[in-house]
Amino acid sequence: MRIALGIEYDGTDFLGWQRLSHGKSVQSAVESALSSVADHEVDVTCAGRTDSGVHARCQVVHFDTDASRTERGWALGTNSQLPPSVAVIWARPVAADFHARYSARARRYRYTILNRPIRPALDARRVAWERVPLDIDAMRLASQALIGEHDFTAFRTVACQARSARRDMQEIAISRAGDEISIEVQANAFLHHMVRNIVGSLLPIGRGEQREAWLAELLAGRDRAKAGPTAPAAGLTFLGPRYPAQWNLPAEVTL
Repeated sequence: MRIALGIEYDGTDFLGWQRLSHGKSVQSAVESALSSVADHEVDVTCAGRTDSGVHARCQVVHFDTDASRTERGWALGTNSQLPPSVAVIWARPVAADFHARYSARARRYRYTILNRPIRPALDARRVAWERVPLDIDAMRLASQALIGEHDFTAFRTVACQARSARRDMQEIAISRAGDEISIEVQANAFLHHMVRNIVGSLLPIGRGEQREAWLAELLAGRDRAKAGPTAPAAGLTFLGPRYPAQWNLPAEVTL
């Protein structure tokens, strides 16, 4: 039987999603907890890896098991074995050909910036801080150059292992609520550090240090060295993948 899980986590205290031999990872915590519930070793496959310090609102994974548990049993049993910063929010049996990564048609991220003169305390683990007032209208206009299918080489880390830098950016929405600025992006897939590098290049535009046209010029130039710095991990949350309705998964991960 194949089971899909929706998982949320605070990535601050982890070295990322992927299982590592030298430190804490979310994958290791989840697999250890699931293995205890299933009474056999469990390996999970995720929709998208997250880096050290990055959070997830609904990471999706799948695993195979012969153990018979209810959806509630998988969720609550696994949560009883997980650290407080990780929680299974739902479990669903899925068809044997469902794949958490390859069945996804889109992925969505949110980057949150606290834009005020005083650094955060209460929300320091989930936001990036920018003390200079940001012009989100300029950022919004600049960001529209990224919509569509492009080569995003200018916004990938040099360590990115993807064979192609072409991605289809489907949506970018920038909004403000009080002191918080939210940048939500959806694409068919993302390159390593792509969202954080895009945010790092939007910030100089928001500060008035660069023209709105600069982002389009960076995209066309395909030179990572000319783009802005990588924005801090704390502000980034993987909202989740999006799947066709045929898989009968919860609405939050369905197109």
